[in-house]
Amino acid sequence: MQDRLFRTLEFDKVILQLLDHCSSTLGREKIESLQPTTELSEAVTRQEITFEAYTVIRLKGSVPFAGVRNIRAAIGRAKLGGTLSTSELLDISGVIRGGWRLRKAIEAVIEEEQSLPLLEQFTSQIERLAELEREIEAAIDEHGQVVDRASAALAQIRSQIRTAESRIKERLDSIIRSSSYQKMLQESIVTVRGERYVIPVKQEYRHVFGGMIHDQSASGATLFIEPDAVVQANNQLREYRLKEEREVERILRQMTELVAAQAEMLTHNVEMLAELDFAFAKARYAHQIRATQPKLNDNGYFKLNKGRHPLIPLDEVVPIDVELGDDYSALIVTGPNTGGKTVTLKTIGLHALMAASGLHVPALDDSEMAIFSGVFADIGDEQSIEQNLSTFSGHMTNIIQILGQIDANSLVLMDELGAGTDPTEGAALAMAILDHMYGIGAKVVATTHYSELKAFAYNRPQALNASVEFDVETLSPTYRLLVGVPGRSNAFAIARRLGLSSGIIEEAKAHISVDDSRVEKMIATLEENRLAAEQNRLRTDQLRKQMEQQREELEREQAEFARAKNQLLQQAEEEAAQSVAKARREADEIIADLRRLAQEEQHGIKEHKLIEAKKRLEGAIPEFERETERKQQAKRRKLETLEIGDEVEVTSLGQKGEIIANLSNNEFQVQLGILKMTIKAKDLVKLGSKKKQEPSAYTKIKMSRETARPEIDLRGYTVHDALPVIDKYLDDALISNLNRVSLIHGSGTGALRTGVHNYLKNHRNVKSYRFGGQGEGGVGATIVELK
Repeated sequence: MQDRLFRTLEFDKVILQLLDHCSSTLGREKIESLQPTTELSEAVTRQEITFEAYTVIRLKGSVPFAGVRNIRAAIGRAKLGGTLSTSELLDISGVIRGGWRLRKAIEAVIEEEQSLPLLEQFTSQIERLAELEREIEAAIDEHGQVVDRASAALAQIRSQIRTAESRIKERLDSIIRSSSYQKMLQESIVTVRGERYVIPVKQEYRHVFGGMIHDQSASGATLFIEPDAVVQANNQLREYRLKEEREVERILRQMTELVAAQAEMLTHNVEMLAELDFAFAKARYAHQIRATQPKLNDNGYFKLNKGRHPLIPLDEVVPIDVELGDDYSALIVTGPNTGGKTVTLKTIGLHALMAASGLHVPALDDSEMAIFSGVFADIGDEQSIEQNLSTFSGHMTNIIQILGQIDANSLVLMDELGAGTDPTEGAALAMAILDHMYGIGAKVVATTHYSELKAFAYNRPQALNASVEFDVETLSPTYRLLVGVPGRSNAFAIARRLGLSSGIIEEAKAHISVDDSRVEKMIATLEENRLAAEQNRLRTDQLRKQMEQQREELEREQAEFARAKNQLLQQAEEEAAQSVAKARREADEIIADLRRLAQEEQHGIKEHKLIEAKKRLEGAIPEFERETERKQQAKRRKLETLEIGDEVEVTSLGQKGEIIANLSNNEFQVQLGILKMTIKAKDLVKLGSKKKQEPSAYTKIKMSRETARPEIDLRGYTVHDALPVIDKYLDDALISNLNRVSLIHGSGTGALRTGVHNYLKNHRNVKSYRFGGQGEGGVGATIVELK
């Protein structure tokens, strides 16, 4: 029964394809004995083994199976006490070496953080047996010859053989080189007959040499004679060779005993290698047919997403989408002959058998397959010629056998159910059979031509119609499976396309019953709605793809914009940091110059030098800050009117002054300290109206020097508020030419004192600092020495 099922569903051809991917007869034996399982747990394990092997192939491309052979027979002979040949011993050595190489290759993948628990379970049981491998390789070379070093006795015997051969050849060479014998020889060569050295002598000179004749030419003109001069030497050589054979035999028996001692481990290694060869054969086959690992269940549900028949070439096969076992347990497929109904049945059956056998299925990733208690099929012409049964009888015999074996977890595939007999009786019998299977709960997929079975699916809540599509325009099937839509009868449409007159066609339609006509119209409406839905789906898919492309493009643009923005911000921050650092250095240099000027000019800094220093300070401001300030000044100038007496700032000089005369609409005379200068309106910024007489810049500088106190009281300040006050105070003290100042911070909690000291550590103008001494405030004050 199982063999017939395999032939019916062509699973035997799948097995033949699988055989092409095994590496040894070990894997071939496993494949040839492969049977689908009915146990879910076993099927899951089989699938996982295949998936792990597929993972290794995906990562590494291949794994080494060189040297792996079936050595079970040699191991058995060794255990029984027989002597193994050199080729058998080399095969055993090759299996040891090849098995260990395969183990290391898979372990290398595992070390790369790939979880392969089932393959690891096989490889971890492969024993190294390095000592046995070394013993065999030391005694036998790659050509299957026992080498001299295999034993001291063998080396000595072979040395004697070489010496004897050399002496025999020397004697025979002297004969054939002799001028007196030249004419008697057919050729001047030494040859071998029956492991004895001879020379070719002409027939008429046979008695000249004496000795033994070992052979003659086909014509009889040449005799191969062993002369008397070398007979004894050849006898001695023969004895040496017999000794060699006995020693080689002894060495092979010794090697065989070593194999027998490791027979159990060798047998176990072979079993593990057989499992691995089988696993990688399944993986390579899955890669060839682009198969995937299906989800498995034992509740009778299966779903094929773009399932393909594995025996049809990839560029020709039409994938099917089919689902059964959840809302529906029976699928009735209708459609024209050669439309793909039988291929659909075989595709479903093959996927079920492959999944239960541990083979990946040729479908997309989210496919699922049930592990059935049995898969049964009645497909094709099953009539028995020997029993002289008709097509109908052959089908019924097979169906009766199936009905006696199925249960609620069976999958039944029936092609052209009820065919081969009267259509009315055949349709009635088909519906009765389907009802029986339906009542048992089996999962059924049946194909038919009977229109009555289309109504059957509509009247059963767990039955569903399906059809194979037929293109009336091209008069050819598309091989697409349409689930949910029964097949239409295309006879009238085809006849019309082929040229049959409309009158005959209309007359034919009149013979169709009203019910049949109504069914055909309903099917036609369903077909039109399906085509419209298919077109809408295609348009929707196209719009979705366009939206996804636009979204991806927008995300790329946003990512590029963010990258460019971050790059610009980083660049701006770097430039700003460089500008600030440069400004700080220049400011420090200017303050140092001011201090030097204050020391050199004890009566105050001259006005023009102060203006020059101020301009240098303005120039030290980073460019982007100056640009911002210029924009703000320009905005203020547009909103203000300059008048005599206004206090202004000369932006080009960085000095404050007073307008004393309006020379024109664009120029004013400005009093800058003791200087009077003509300044353009664009370089003036109004600070306020003249209220009272302000001292000149020169007077300010002198006042700051005269009024700067040698100490400052910080008590009551927080650290955050005190630091800017200290910074300004130290600058004022520096300009006032003070070398030492006192910062009074009090004792308190010590927080202000600590903050002041931390700030003074890195201040540019501080030379050193200490706590106040007696009469200087003690720890409540800090004395600062300025540079």
